Amino acid sequence: MPGHPGQQPAYTLHGGGAGEMPILLAVPHAGRAYPEALLGDLREAGQASVRLEDRYVDILARGVAEATGVDLLLAHAPRAMIDLNRAPEDVDWGMVERMPGERVAGASRGVLSPRARSGLGLIPRRLPGIGELWRRSLRREEVEARIAQVHAPYHAALAQRLAEIRARWGVALLVDLHSMPPLQARPGQTSAEIVIGDRFGASCHGAVIAATFAHFARCGRAVAHNRPYAGGYVLDRHAAPRRGIHALQVEIDRTCYLDAQMRTPSAGVDVLVEQLAGLVRAQAAAVMELARPRGAEEGGEDWPLAAQ
Repeated sequence: MPGHPGQQPAYTLHGGGAGEMPILLAVPHAGRAYPEALLGDLREAGQASVRLEDRYVDILARGVAEATGVDLLLAHAPRAMIDLNRAPEDVDWGMVERMPGERVAGASRGVLSPRARSGLGLIPRRLPGIGELWRRSLRREEVEARIAQVHAPYHAALAQRLAEIRARWGVALLVDLHSMPPLQARPGQTSAEIVIGDRFGASCHGAVIAATFAHFARCGRAVAHNRPYAGGYVLDRHAAPRRGIHALQVEIDRTCYLDAQMRTPSAGVDVLVEQLAGLVRAQAAAVMELARPRGAEEGGEDWPLAAQ
């Protein structure tokens, strides 16, 4: 990992593509391996790091993987260093030092993407209530190193493992696990504790989404669909339902498993692990119904029951 002493990996991949279910569980935003220099560059390191992280959602993921045998991809690089759910092009070049002869920072890079413009691009720039996150501008080589050493290999590993799962089972499902601040409820309504994102139907077959909602209904959880989180770059890049690779994002309200300050795990962890383990079992049953017909050739007929 750039700037980290020793051999700290940017991510770890557990399982060998021969898991007990055709599911890969991924956690891109819970990394807590902060290089000292990175913390020193943050204006409000303690507050910013907590707000950027999907705080301890990796504990839930580890518990689910142990309970079910699914493969697990865990990022250790913190989101403050690089956001693995953003495209490499989502850079706010205004936070990067100008190259010699460059009259306007980023002028040759085109218009900023909406995510970069919001302050939460590939490298987060600002947060509400904090403002600018960094004490200094980044060097271009720092940005390129983070992409080359963290972002690119993480997504390469994710793609390879999904391909391995699909080769074994005939189908694969990526469950991209996140956490969120509590949502505000509309008058007379209960706020959602969980938000399921499938890029408005583009990333996952409806049967898997239906199984997901049915499971959480049995658990008594309030669930929303695609609003306010429909999924991001991970789903855009890796989901390919017509080729048998389905993907969805799961956002969990942090108050369900953290203390009142949303900083340390609470007793809710065990309950959520049990419920999420049940979820992936239900999803596995649903996605295996979508498995490729025997004898179909790569590049031939479409996968059955493609996303609606």
